[in-house]
Amino acid sequence: MGLPEKEILEKVYGESSKSMERFKRLRKKFEENFGHAECEFFSAPGRSEIIGNHTDHNGGKIIAASINMDTVCAASANGISSVHVISEGYEEEIVIDLEHLERIPKGSGTKALLAGLMEGALKRGFHAGGFDAYVSTEVIPAAGVSSSASFEMLICAVINGLFNENIMACTDYARIGQYAENIYWEKASGLMDQMACAAGGAVLLDFSDKERIKYENVPLSFHEMGYGFFIINTGKGHADLSGEYSTIPEEMAEAAETLGVERLCESDEDTLLKHLERIKNDRAVLRAIHFYEENERVEKAAESIREKDAETLLGLINESGRSSWELLQNCWSMRDPKEQKITRMLALTELFLKKIGDGACRVHGGGFAGVIMCLVPLKYAEDYRSYISQYAGEENIYSISVRNMGALQLRNSDPMN
Repeated sequence: MGLPEKEILEKVYGESSKSMERFKRLRKKFEENFGHAECEFFSAPGRSEIIGNHTDHNGGKIIAASINMDTVCAASANGISSVHVISEGYEEEIVIDLEHLERIPKGSGTKALLAGLMEGALKRGFHAGGFDAYVSTEVIPAAGVSSSASFEMLICAVINGLFNENIMACTDYARIGQYAENIYWEKASGLMDQMACAAGGAVLLDFSDKERIKYENVPLSFHEMGYGFFIINTGKGHADLSGEYSTIPEEMAEAAETLGVERLCESDEDTLLKHLERIKNDRAVLRAIHFYEENERVEKAAESIREKDAETLLGLINESGRSSWELLQNCWSMRDPKEQKITRMLALTELFLKKIGDGACRVHGGGFAGVIMCLVPLKYAEDYRSYISQYAGEENIYSISVRNMGALQLRNSDPMN
């Protein structure tokens, strides 16, 4: 296929000049590495969690959105039983043999993740064959915008476009991505990251039904509401945080078990309060309270988005951030409580927002280290950027917008949403 048409690029990126040059370079890199220029083009965005922090694994609700940073690739079927992936900036080519996926060590980084995606697609009854792909990304790594899920959904789009005539749904993508992370990457992932990257736009997600992911699009544009949307990378923590991430679903499940259910969504806050003394882990209690209160906030936030009520929405986002800080307790690492980059940046941001009397901020994503989000009135956006750059560095301030298209093949016809 030729390069994507300008009309398609306009739909996905809101412009066609800069993105066209990007795909021209991508095709050139593909040809240099694989010896031919016949390829298809694919894109998958990163994601932002707007509200609903750490609730998906217990059947909760979340509003998340695809964002204007994406991972792209040029790819083509190679007619053999192996997958070859080259990522820009990395010298090593990743090769997996589809006939011997069981030989790939679990937890072995991107290679294991890729193997899990291929096996996950096959286990869900889809076709999967060998292909060559050259990948490039604008999604910030280790910064809470799901660079891994963006890659996963990109590969799902490749599998869908090259081998399944684009019949797979975004929910299939998410399940395949979760399978790869759980089984091959050995990470206790939920489905929020994958669904947000796959579906496109802002989505209200409900994970209460284990068999079926409930979701609906909500018409969110912070710019239209009059606010600039920033993500600030506070710096990666020095500790391995995977254990701390895992304690959140584990402790919520601990509280749920005391209530006689598997997940907190199967009970309610009143029942929790009646059985409070039976739960000996105080932090599990606090995290369970966060779950129930956060679910209510998500519902109210969805309604405020539909009604274009920015004041209510920002108030709920601030409440969510405070709950993550105080109840969920995922804004710093217990391994090194003296290192508190997230809470430090939140405190500094709150000083600015208090001074102007408007805006919202909260931890963004998994927490413990990494990223915060901030919403600032457009007239103060550059003032905030200048202010917070003193503490975070200009290179760590990212202006974000919601992207309406999810993971897709950039075909010369109407793109799949």
